[in-house]
Amino acid sequence: MIAKAFIIAVTLAIGVLITPPASHAQQRGHVPRLGYLGTSSASLESELLKAFREGLRDHGYVEGQNIVIEYRWAEGNYQRFPGLVADLVKLKVDLILTAGTPGAFAAKRATQTIPIVMAVSGDAVGTGLVSSLARPGGNLTGLTTMVPDLEGKRLEILREILPKLVTVGVLLNTSNPLTAIQWEQTKTGAKALGIQLQPIELQRPEDFKDAFARIARQRPDAITMVADRFQLAHRMQILDFVAKARVPAMYPYKDFVIAGGLVSYGPSYEDLFRRSASYVDKILRGAKPSDLPIEQPTKFELLVNLKTARTLGVPIPPSLLQRADHVFE
Repeated sequence: MIAKAFIIAVTLAIGVLITPPASHAQQRGHVPRLGYLGTSSASLESELLKAFREGLRDHGYVEGQNIVIEYRWAEGNYQRFPGLVADLVKLKVDLILTAGTPGAFAAKRATQTIPIVMAVSGDAVGTGLVSSLARPGGNLTGLTTMVPDLEGKRLEILREILPKLVTVGVLLNTSNPLTAIQWEQTKTGAKALGIQLQPIELQRPEDFKDAFARIARQRPDAITMVADRFQLAHRMQILDFVAKARVPAMYPYKDFVIAGGLVSYGPSYEDLFRRSASYVDKILRGAKPSDLPIEQPTKFELLVNLKTARTLGVPIPPSLLQRADHVFE
């Protein structure tokens, strides 16, 4: 009897050890409810959602089983954020996940008590979202895409593709608090390379017509853009214009190149969304956002679309192709 009791005790102990982390919430009779504040739509953010769900599974969470996710989509319209966040707050979600600086600001303004995890943010310190990366304070933490010289690096790659590059049109959304910081970095990079910039503002979908007309008049040698998820949400509109105008363009998101854009360079957003799940796990276990350091990207991706390059008549240097993470034929 003693031996049998010992075996049963050991078996129960092992069962406790191998139980997925997320099960603790279920044992307490509470299934965590997460609010997901998306910039565009589920179809346009499918790869990011996939990466985030994979990250959750790595920590023992399975959507629909031991965690519930309430999705709210802005459809590329930042003006919708306050209402969407208010809805999540009303639902009393346990945590809000945001993508991008405007969404993070909307969530921060809406609540000082519900934890907020930024799957993606720009310069969280420079824009005033947090007091420091090491100890963010308040109810907000997560990941940042801000690294030194990123905007300058994109211009360097453009110059590598176009050795005679002189003028570059820059699409930027001035309603995004991060844009001012990124624009200054872009100007610094351009000055070092002797490139003249032509800023072209985009804030709302109705601004595209005038912006495209301005580009057509100015005829820059190439186009780049300050990273902003509003532009990502409207990427097909931008790509259609760029293709018709036959102008080489550098993009901050690989989604543009996958859909036919020439070249992109930037952090792996899938990696950031996957890593954001670890913040969700820690907070649901009791950690305070104020004590969780904000992390920077560790993985960057360079993508080149050779088919588009041939259409534009732009030769891609072999050295650039060798460095590329993905080349589309």
